[in-house]
Amino acid sequence: MNLTGGIVLYAVLWFLALFLLLPFGVRSQADEGEVVPGTHAGAPAHPVLRRKMIWATLLAAAIWAFCAWIILGGVITRADIEAWSGIYAP
Repeated sequence: MNLTGGIVLYAVLWFLALFLLLPFGVRSQADEGEVVPGTHAGAPAHPVLRRKMIWATLLAAAIWAFCAWIILGGVITRADIEAWSGIYAP
């Protein structure tokens, strides 16, 4: 894995983690009882994006470190993957 591949992998993992964390702990404006005029009642009242972005950063860093260990440590090599592809060949 080169530098560019590592950065791209981290960015993909970060956005994936953020999108997975977005729905947790959200209360709608209707639940809070204060709907702002011009918005939907199901819109989040307090999305706490900063906290979710921090959690996404930590989660993505942990998953990225695990993936980097697998790739750079030689736990799974390209030869292993090529060998696996022959398992189901007719």
